[in-house]
Amino acid sequence: MKKDISIVIPLLNEEESLVELNDWIKKVMTEYQYSYEVLYIDDGSTDNSWTIIEELNQKDTAVRGIKFRRNYGKSAALNIGFAQTIGDVVFTMDADLQDSPEELPEMYEMITKKGFHIVSGWKQKRFDPLSKTIPTKLFNWATRKMTGIYLHDFNCGLKAYQSQVVKNIEVYGEMHRYIPAIAKWAGFTKITEKVVSHQERKYGVTKFGLERFINGFLDLLSINFVGKFGKRPMHFFGTVGTIVFFFGFIMALYIGAEKLYYMSINVRARLVTEIPQFYIALISMVIGVQLFLAGFLAELVSRNSPSRNNYKVEKEL
Repeated sequence: MKKDISIVIPLLNEEESLVELNDWIKKVMTEYQYSYEVLYIDDGSTDNSWTIIEELNQKDTAVRGIKFRRNYGKSAALNIGFAQTIGDVVFTMDADLQDSPEELPEMYEMITKKGFHIVSGWKQKRFDPLSKTIPTKLFNWATRKMTGIYLHDFNCGLKAYQSQVVKNIEVYGEMHRYIPAIAKWAGFTKITEKVVSHQERKYGVTKFGLERFINGFLDLLSINFVGKFGKRPMHFFGTVGTIVFFFGFIMALYIGAEKLYYMSINVRARLVTEIPQFYIALISMVIGVQLFLAGFLAELVSRNSPSRNNYKVEKEL
């Protein structure tokens, strides 16, 4: 049965906050008379989180749960959760009580009334230490520049999506930070943000360390490349390879012409192998050919992929 709202909550060892969070969500949903479901995705917790989810499921018909055998990461939890949702608007939020359910009604209106595909939360005032906020600002700046999506807080767990968005994207690896970018490449370009309140962590400790910023940057490069050249890799490798090859070829041509000129006027010239530029030219031509071949092979792989013609159709008459 279709619902107004689906709330997907990935979690890892959050036993202290689950009952309080569920009561808070229920209070808001009841106040605004939404039909809703809450999907708790237990990402391999080692505490009593799953037991509590089972108890919530017995008491509250809106609660559903999925438990992983081990920790797969937030992206895997969201991807599984998205596939299970039945709501017209799908929300994601963290289980640590730092995201407020009070924000959901306004974000719901922005999706249903204003027609946005995605509304991303922006924690303008944060209660995190400088060791977390400063790298986050740099990360968000780099992501804005590379994706062309001007959000202030890509990593905010509180987001709202049209149902068709989450049904037409795949979240894998650690790509949960870049769902707006993934959605943009899938054709969902109506993306905005809303300032949301950020609560201080009440229980437990954060599950993310500084390594997430390194992984995040690598994922950013990956998703940009796949988004732009995933179906036409030769356009990237072939172009770069051709430029590098011709740079080396022109340099080698110049060295050869210079050698012939000196020979024609009976002037002793250095051996070509004694000229450093010769090796630069040689290496450039070799690298250029390798890049071109890499593009050719990538094109063969792409053309034989089962998803090569998997284009998303929005409407059909």
